[in-house]
Parts: sequence; structure tokens; C-alpha cells
Amino acid sequence: MADRTEPQSAPPRTGPGEPSAEDAYLERRSLRRGSAGPLLLTGLGVAYVVSGDFSGWNNGLAHGGFGGLAIAAVLMGLMYTCLVFALAELASVLPTAGGGYGFARRALGTWGGFLTGTAILIEYVLAPAAISIFIGDYVESLGLFGLHSGWPVHLACFVVFIGIHLWGVGEALRFSLVVTAVAVAALLVFAVAALSGFQVDALDDIPVRADAFGASSWLPFGLLGIWAAFPFGMWFFLGVEGVPLAAEETRDPARVLPRAMAAAMGVLLLLALVTFTAATGARGSAAIQSVGDPLVQALQPHGEPTVVSRIVNYAGLAGLVASFFSLIFAGSRQLFALSRAGYLPRFLSLTSRRKAPYLGLLVPGALGFALAAATGDGARMLNVAVFGATISYALMALSHLVLRRREPGLHRPYRTPGGMLTSSVAFVLACAALVATFLVDKDAALIALGVYAVALAYFACYSRHRLVAAAPEEEFAALAAAEAELDRG
Repeated sequence: MADRTEPQSAPPRTGPGEPSAEDAYLERRSLRRGSAGPLLLTGLGVAYVVSGDFSGWNNGLAHGGFGGLAIAAVLMGLMYTCLVFALAELASVLPTAGGGYGFARRALGTWGGFLTGTAILIEYVLAPAAISIFIGDYVESLGLFGLHSGWPVHLACFVVFIGIHLWGVGEALRFSLVVTAVAVAALLVFAVAALSGFQVDALDDIPVRADAFGASSWLPFGLLGIWAAFPFGMWFFLGVEGVPLAAEETRDPARVLPRAMAAAMGVLLLLALVTFTAATGARGSAAIQSVGDPLVQALQPHGEPTVVSRIVNYAGLAGLVASFFSLIFAGSRQLFALSRAGYLPRFLSLTSRRKAPYLGLLVPGALGFALAAATGDGARMLNVAVFGATISYALMALSHLVLRRREPGLHRPYRTPGGMLTSSVAFVLACAALVATFLVDKDAALIALGVYAVALAYFACYSRHRLVAAAPEEEFAALAAAEAELDRG
């Protein structure tokens, strides 16, 4: 149970009629409630992911071929669907900004909560940094504003879009919805145009590796290629699990969150199917397996731009902006929750007069800009983010299993279809995806583990002794401990 230390920011005493130290502490760390409804949350869930439909996933063709990536995408789609259903139940039980950290905190204790929250934070801090690099590349390739990819473009991304978030959550989510709608519409236009030139023979045109076990034209890299393609199959869905991070800013979260998460997942499954099939069938798996703009290349069989390919190219920039913008939101809310509870320095959870966690936006933004400007290696940063994501998926699915087993009588406004079987499938596939990251980029996995080691040292030596018992996620866990103590008594 969390240590009941008095918050450092709270006054030591209060007079009659004055707010308590705990109330004063939380008042300075409150978000704008009721800003998000089902449409904005559904848009947020799609926005997290939509850039992955435009590029990135196609690199899985170089690891598994069409068949390997197709099977990997199906399995990862199953993992995310099961995980979303499990998280929908947990979010209805504990609708706070802590998201996965809050769920794991009750199920797995302070260490489990910190491990989960840190993994989520790795994903949502590094992914925007990587996407800012991709935005710069798009701006340069499109010849916009005469700019060249580099630190000025990265800086502009963080300054402009963090500024919108500081303006207010409602304004931020509406902006995200509009940009996401543009990107989704372009994907549908692409699918119609690409499917008109669809050829089945183009799907399996990657040369077969004769030394690969189980190799065939559909699995040119053998059975192991399926596993190696897991991280790229995740690109169609990576980030949708972040919707519960908006819980404290949602109207009627116990009812709205599950519906919005299911709707977002349905849209993403449809987009994954039509994008993957149309792109590979129009141009061939071999031609798009390693390009940065697979959808554009799929529409240009002779290398000459077309009207539709230009539309898709510009829409790809819109998709990147949507994902960048929404991932900044998710990272700020996870940092806010961990800081408010004392796992990270408490000043990071302070909110402005417009109820925006300004330091939770500015500090990760500054870190992301520094990484983007210093390294320019977006692919490596995304691989690190994927590693962090898979750890969090396994821990969140495990949290659902533990709470179902240990607290069957817990009030659950929404219950996961399939119950523990659903979260068990998510847990097994998440563990498999975690191991698969080592097959794709061992260095990225080791970098993520290094970040983890530093964070754990900080928690073990310092912050675990200074947790804030009044934080919603900590109170929720303390209540469970108290009920367990009464049952034993």
C-alpha cells in the first residue's frame, strides 16, 4: 500500500472551513472534466494509429513476405481487440488519467503499477519524437514552405501542437478529430483507386529463401518470418490502448469509454484490411517492402505521380500530424498521473488555469525534440517505443486476469466479452510480440531495457517512499487492501 506521506506542496495545517492539504494538492492537479464525448474519444483512438497505415507496416514484408505479414497482422489485430476489451472493463472500474498504471497498481502493487506506467511512458514519449522526424521528411519531399527536414521542422511540430494542447483539451481533441478524418478519407480514396488495379499474382512476388524452414511463395522467409513480422503487424493498431488516459476528461467515462474504444478498434481493423490488401495487390509486395511511402508507390506503377497519389501523399502528412498530436496527449496524461501519485517528481503534474498539465506537455516535448534533433533516427526510436508498448500490454492483460481472479465481486459497469479467456489471449500474444522485437532490432530492445533500469533505480531508491496516498489510483488500491484486511479479520 502507498506510504501516507503528506504531499510536499500541501500546507502543513488548515484552519476551519479551509480545504485540507490533500484537497489543495489535488486541486492544483486537476483536469477539465466532461470535455470529451464518444465521437472525440473514437477519433482519439484512431488518431493514435492512423499514421501507421501510411507507412512503416510495409517493412514487415521484408521480414515475413505477404503471407507472414498477413498472419502477423491478423494475430496482432486479435491481440489488440482482446486487449481493448479487457481495458474497457478496467477503465469502467477505474476511470482516471492513470490508465494502465492505475489498473496494474491495484492488481500488481506499486512495483507493477510503476513498471506498467513506465513502459507506457516510453512508448508515448519516443513515438512522437520519431513521428516528428517523419513529418520533417514528408515536408521536405513535398516541397512545402521551402523547408528541409531538420531541427527547425521538429521544433515547429512540438511548439505548434503542444501550444494547441495548452489551449485546452476540448480544442485539442477537436483539432485531432478533423485531421484524423482527412487522413481516414484519404485512405478510403486510396483503397478504391488501388483495388481497381488489384492482381493476386502481385501478392507473393518476393523471392523465396531456400534455406528458411517452411518457406514458400506465400512465406518466402519461412515460418520464423511470421514471428519477425509481429512488430510491423502492430503498426496498424499501435497506440489505440491509450484511449483510457482521457478518462478524467470524459463525460460519463464508465459508459462512454468502452463504446469509444470498441468503435475505434472496429475502424482500425477495417483500415488495416483494405490498406494492406490494396497496397500489396496494386504494386506487388517486392516493390513496396522497403519504401517510405508504400501507398504512394502503389499508385505509381510507372513512377509518374497521379492525382490520387498526390492526394494520398498530402494525406500521409495529415496522418502523421494526427498521430503526433494524439500521442503527445497520451504521454502528457500518463506522466501527469504518475507524477500526481508521486512515482515521478510531483511538480510535473501541476495544471494551468485551463486545466492542462503544462509541465507534463513541455518536459516530454523538450525531451522528444532533443532526441529527434540529435539522432534523426526515427525508425530506431519507434522500435524502442514498440518494445515499451509490448511490456505494458502484457502487464495490463495480466492485471485484468489478476483482478478477475482475486476480486470477482468488484463492481464492473462493463464486462469483457469472453472474460479471462480474452485477456489470456492478449497476454500470450503480447509476450510473443515482446520477444519478436529482439528479432527485428536487438539494439532498440536493449536501449529500452536500459531506460527501464534507470527508472527502476529511481523508484527503488527514492520515489516508492514518497507516494501520494490521496491520488485516485492510490486510493483505489488502498481501498482494495483495506477490504482484504477486513475479510481476513
